[in-house]
Amino acid sequence: MNPNLNILILAAGLGTRMRSNLAKVLHKLDGRPLINHVCETASELSPRSIYTVVGHQADDVKAAVLNELTEDKARFALQKQQLGTGDAVNAAREFLENDDSTLLVLSGDVPMITAETLAALVRVHSESGAACTVLSVHLKDPSGYGRVIRNSENNFQQIVEQKDATDEQRKVSEINSGIYCFDTRKLYAALSRVGNSNAQGEYYLTDVPQILAGDGETIAIHVCNDPREVEGVNDRRQLSAMEKVIRRRTVEKLMLESGVSFIDPKSAYISAKASIGRDTVISQNVTIEGKTVIGENCTIRPGVRIVNSTIGNNVEIKDNSFITDSTVGDTCSVGPMAHLRGHAVMVEGSKVGNFVELKKTTLGKGSKASHLTYLGDATIGEKTNIGAGTITCNYDGKNKHATVIGDGVKIGSDTMLVAPITVGDGASTGAGSVVTKDVAENELVVGVPAKSLRR
Repeated sequence: MNPNLNILILAAGLGTRMRSNLAKVLHKLDGRPLINHVCETASELSPRSIYTVVGHQADDVKAAVLNELTEDKARFALQKQQLGTGDAVNAAREFLENDDSTLLVLSGDVPMITAETLAALVRVHSESGAACTVLSVHLKDPSGYGRVIRNSENNFQQIVEQKDATDEQRKVSEINSGIYCFDTRKLYAALSRVGNSNAQGEYYLTDVPQILAGDGETIAIHVCNDPREVEGVNDRRQLSAMEKVIRRRTVEKLMLESGVSFIDPKSAYISAKASIGRDTVISQNVTIEGKTVIGENCTIRPGVRIVNSTIGNNVEIKDNSFITDSTVGDTCSVGPMAHLRGHAVMVEGSKVGNFVELKKTTLGKGSKASHLTYLGDATIGEKTNIGAGTITCNYDGKNKHATVIGDGVKIGSDTMLVAPITVGDGASTGAGSVVTKDVAENELVVGVPAKSLRR
């Protein structure tokens, strides 16, 4: 833990250029809200606390932050009106102005900033003894960004917003990233002197470094070498471009570092949080979301979507199958066009085939459900065969009920198992049976309703 570092994330804006009813920082990148990416990076610096300034859709932004940070680490400040970045920082005054600390100010819509860059910024700030350190970057086209203006000695002079800049100042390629380190006490003392006499009529945080410099304080500049890191999301076009960058980096990393093969890398959508083992082959148009873990030597066929699930080794997921919040054991086979959900579990060597759905069901070792079947709220033993068209009738109109099927059972095609019900080891049902009562071990039942034919 860094006892002298606090972090303040500005996340109160409307994001009008997104043309959305959703707050900008809640728009998703790589399957997670933008604010979550910033919070994750901030937490890697081990600060004392992470403050988030909220405003528009404050409750929803808080909920997103708390999905990433623990309650003992997260703090919130409310910006009642959006009157500029200076006003946003001022919203946290009551918590921070008397704090002897370093304050790192981040933007909630700059999701690709790395912990390494931020750590370097904090280090430069500390070593230079500066009251403020600005993170800057050089752009080929700086249009729209505030320029970092240096004096004749190449030291900080001021930050000028695009709308307030002269023609000469607009030629400067070094821009302000909107990320800073401050001596917290000096920040809030200077912030009290910031006015709003500018084109926007807002209180600019960018005025603070110039005020501090006028007081004789040291203002340091740390230049970021990768413009991508400090790129903000202002509209959906930028969000889409950023998504493409993350996807490309993720796929390249999996190929180069994990030994994963991609039939068509451009068509694969892989979460940066996913883990995939060596010699696994990912076909075209595959989507892997969340914290999915896929083992070694697996084959993922075209059109598959896997969300927050665990896949073992030597597994084949066939075309157009959908797996969410579930577990597939080693050497299993899934699909084509199968659906696993609700924490379904396939034990080693089991198989589900085309148009089979498992919901909150465990399919035992070596068991099979090969065709056109729904298995919900069921526990199925080892080496059991579920015939085509079988349904566990788990819902009575009010409550869900469980079905338990033992080892070595043969369920005939088109069987309805009306839960709650238990089918014992070695039992069988005839095709088209409607089973409403428990079936004993090694018993054969047939008919509607099913009756015992023999043991």
